Amino acid sequence: MFQQTFKNIDDILHKDAGCGSELDYVEQTSWVLFLKYLDDLEKDKATAAELTGKAYTNIIAPEFQWTTWTTPKLPDGKIDHNALTSDDLADFVNIKLFPYFKKFKISALSPDTIEYKIGEIFSELKNRIQSGYNLREVINYIDQLRFETRAELIDSKL
Repeated sequence: MFQQTFKNIDDILHKDAGCGSELDYVEQTSWVLFLKYLDDLEKDKATAAELTGKAYTNIIAPEFQWTTWTTPKLPDGKIDHNALTSDDLADFVNIKLFPYFKKFKISALSPDTIEYKIGEIFSELKNRIQSGYNLREVINYIDQLRFETRAELIDSKL
């Protein structure tokens, strides 16, 4: 599943004017993949906190969480197919999303925090995917991936 997904993403990025080499493909796939992983990690931590009766505060503000800007849902729970795409998506990523994550480096309490590391990562990155349509396709592929927790891996082996 992962291998075919990444091949499909490489094919999309190969057609994009902003991605000229395989190194660009890796870099661009990585930041999208990282945000999806971070969202899954936060959901996992929130669930674990709920099960133990503790509160969990998300690192990422609601408007920048993966499910808000990549796969927004309608009130009935179905995916809103009017999600950001084309220039709207590219503008959101370049003008709002990347600057938001870059600020984490400045606002973090110390360099040992995940917030600082997120800020450090995004201060070194630039979105090179010029076409919002291509970015939408990449997001759709990444969104299908699931990152298993340690508990899920153990359960699947039993």
